[in-house]
Amino acid sequence: MAQKRVAIVGAGIAGLVAGLELASAGFAVEILERAAQPGGKMRHIPIGDARIDGGPTVFTMRWVFDDIFAAAGARLEDHLKLTPLEILARHAWSETERLDLFADIERSADAIGRFAGAAEARGYREFCARAKRVYGALERPFIRADRPSPLALVRGTGLSGMGDLLAVSPFATLWAALGEHFRDPRLRQLFGRYSTYVGSSPFRCPATLMLIAHVEQNGVWSVEGGMHRVARAIGELARKKGATIRYNAHVAKIRTAQSRVCGVTLEDGTEIEADAVVSAADVAALSTGRFGPAVRRAALGAAPAQRSLSAVTWATVARCEGFPLLRHNVFFARDYPAEFDAIFKRGEIPAEATVYICAQDRGDAAPDEAGAPAKERLLCLINAPAKGDTHAFDEAEIEKCRASMLALLKRCGLTLTIEPQATVATSPRGFEQLFPATGGALYGQASHGWMASFQRPSAHSKIPGLHLAGGSVHPGAGVPMAALSGRLAAQSVRAQFGSMSPSHKTATRGGTRTA
Repeated sequence: MAQKRVAIVGAGIAGLVAGLELASAGFAVEILERAAQPGGKMRHIPIGDARIDGGPTVFTMRWVFDDIFAAAGARLEDHLKLTPLEILARHAWSETERLDLFADIERSADAIGRFAGAAEARGYREFCARAKRVYGALERPFIRADRPSPLALVRGTGLSGMGDLLAVSPFATLWAALGEHFRDPRLRQLFGRYSTYVGSSPFRCPATLMLIAHVEQNGVWSVEGGMHRVARAIGELARKKGATIRYNAHVAKIRTAQSRVCGVTLEDGTEIEADAVVSAADVAALSTGRFGPAVRRAALGAAPAQRSLSAVTWATVARCEGFPLLRHNVFFARDYPAEFDAIFKRGEIPAEATVYICAQDRGDAAPDEAGAPAKERLLCLINAPAKGDTHAFDEAEIEKCRASMLALLKRCGLTLTIEPQATVATSPRGFEQLFPATGGALYGQASHGWMASFQRPSAHSKIPGLHLAGGSVHPGAGVPMAALSGRLAAQSVRAQFGSMSPSHKTATRGGTRTA
């Protein structure tokens, strides 16, 4: 049997994982990336000699990547150096209100007890137990499944698992569920923030998202070289397995013949023949015609009203004074409901927005003032509405955001000196330019309402030969979930040809011509 050719659109984490798995299975794989580097949202931003992670900064669910490397006959630890963090994050509400969460539940409970009282510590332990049950109920029938549905979820759980399934509380919001465990509004705010990991509001997303707390409790690692190194490591392994990765290769069209996918056309006119195509771009790029009219019906992307959060970010080399930053830090706004109302109801950047800072030169322990670096690499982020395709987000608006951010940090005890020449700001307009047709949404469709998670497209599109991967498809947003989507897309391609390991002895890679 001739070797089957697969073109993959996008070298984000999903496209890279799909390419690695398919190349390992003997397919002729060509990964096409419009940017000059791999990673998609896991990008490195250069500022002078510094390289700053400008996208995801938290590495969790290590087992996903252990499995990916093992399936390719490799070991994760031979390609990436990971350091487990004892402190998951440092949180601040003011100069005197600070709370660390630890990888150890009892250490966190003790810290919460000192911060908010013994009753809240008990509530935290109960919340952790509930989050664990939710994760356990959903891992196999939802997270690992290729086409989950409410009925399939019930069938997959069985009678013995109905108790855990009921703990999922799909019809309650995360905010309401948190109220069953915490009376202190600051703690509801802290754990409600997990909804933003998938670009959603804690006041609208289902309580099922408490499983993210369990995911973090199972381990957060820092990656030597940054998160972008994860993408490079997977790309390097894919190449060793025979995949080709082509950068600055902008796919303008996914072509069909006789109602089946037959290849792609690049912006420069180059045509690449393929027996299957994996689109690892946002599904909205398909449904809005960015890849041509023939594949618009492949899957339905998020409508503007359904979009997840976007962000304003500042990648910077800056001076920090007065606050003991760790690797991961969160500085909370005073009015959490107002923050999400501004974004999701009015489509505005909040007047005061919660700030996340990844201090990329730090780990678990904050150095004393004498040992702190004079300047250090930071990614600062606030949430914003995904309207980068209809709103300019001009310099004046971004400067106003920066001033508001610095004022909030100052209130929490951190003086941050940001120099324009050592800073790269990215707004929803910038993210729209990087990821067209999204409006800058970073997580596909928001997880608002109990059905939202089941509405994401699966790896199987409506066009024969076209398969889907990425954070806008099942199982959802976030680095490990996008990686799992890449595995599901590879599985879908293999199923298309009815064989897990097609022959790769009789064909050449070929199939490319220039118009």
